[in-house]
Amino acid sequence: MTAAPRQMHLAAHFPVDDMTVRDDPRSGSQIEFASFQHLARTAERGLFDFLLLAGGPGPREHDGPVHDLDVPGRPDPLTVLPALAAVTGRLGLAASVSATFHEPYELARRFATLDHLSAGRSAWHVVTSADAFTGENVRPAGRPDRAEGDARTTEFVATARELWDSWTPDGAPRPFAHHGRHFSAEGEFTVPRSPQGHPVVIRTADGTQDREFAAAAADVVLTRHATPQAGRAFCADVRSRLAKYGREPGELRIMPGTGVVLGDSDAEARERAAAIRLQQVSPQHAIAALERIWGRDLSSYDPDGPLPACDPDPAAARAGHGDARAVAARWRELSREKGLSLRETVIEATGRHSFVGSPRTVAAEMTRRFATEAADGFLLVPHRIPGGLDEFVDRVVPLLQERGVFRTAYTGSTLRSHLGFAAPVWKG
Repeated sequence: MTAAPRQMHLAAHFPVDDMTVRDDPRSGSQIEFASFQHLARTAERGLFDFLLLAGGPGPREHDGPVHDLDVPGRPDPLTVLPALAAVTGRLGLAASVSATFHEPYELARRFATLDHLSAGRSAWHVVTSADAFTGENVRPAGRPDRAEGDARTTEFVATARELWDSWTPDGAPRPFAHHGRHFSAEGEFTVPRSPQGHPVVIRTADGTQDREFAAAAADVVLTRHATPQAGRAFCADVRSRLAKYGREPGELRIMPGTGVVLGDSDAEARERAAAIRLQQVSPQHAIAALERIWGRDLSSYDPDGPLPACDPDPAAARAGHGDARAVAARWRELSREKGLSLRETVIEATGRHSFVGSPRTVAAEMTRRFATEAADGFLLVPHRIPGGLDEFVDRVVPLLQERGVFRTAYTGSTLRSHLGFAAPVWKG
């Protein structure tokens, strides 16, 4: 029997970061339920696998104070998703929730409950909080260091899986006991095994430790890479790690996050993309981005002038950028090579990969990356809420369907079925 052709996976992200264009007259609230409902229904109309709601227990800050460059308000995604379950029928429902400031029993119970309410459509995007400011919001001791946080998150997810597996497939509860380095709990889990076995686990992976965690425990990996070559190398690397955990290459879906900017022509789309990036990176955003690299107060610098001549202070640079001096050197080279101002350099250096062009150009490029195994699909991050996905669903999805790389109807009811997975084997 001939194997079914490989199918592209698509998901949508409801972002809460400063890359959302809020001053677009078509932009709406990022707090009102109508916005969540609109994006969810659009994604379901487009036959997407899932909608991911980002979240965080604290506001964004810069060098201590909360800044006003981010979107206002951060609703709890695990409160929003049950309401979305009532107004959708097939779309997977995923929430970004930090393992740093929760306990396994509590969070496993909430996701298992959502899985029942949605008839098997829930997913947990596992994140580890990396900023002390959030830690101060939640507990006086702040956050653990990175290594300790990663170890705690790994045990957290393993413990949650033990809880989800503590009920037998035929509906019988069994006593639960876990005694590890970070968690110790025993008793009986209150939620039966869910319609899809247990919630889907999603992980963002870029660094080596994240890739190892993804290979060991994730069903879906989110990442970012700008070129097909980088995508293929990433996919090969992560999949090469699966065997040591007894997993097959087909047991993982890798979906880079990307934007999409469409136009009636490629030239029009490029003009729109340039205008959007100017809206996303205001002069204030550009200075704040540079200060995170340089570790210095750069408020006196002109965003339309050159990059600072001074070197970064590595001890004060913000985490997540690697070697601050090396980053600064790359940015200076980019600025010299293209004749860019400070703001233009930040725009060029920090942009998320986007598909830019006419609907046919975008459909062709997405298909090319998918066919050459640079990705299993894509997490689309609209720059405008709530209608930023409408044009893609109306104009690109039909072209992907014509090419035979994307579904024309849902064939299952659970998120695992959308992803092409069987229910997980019970490990009681």
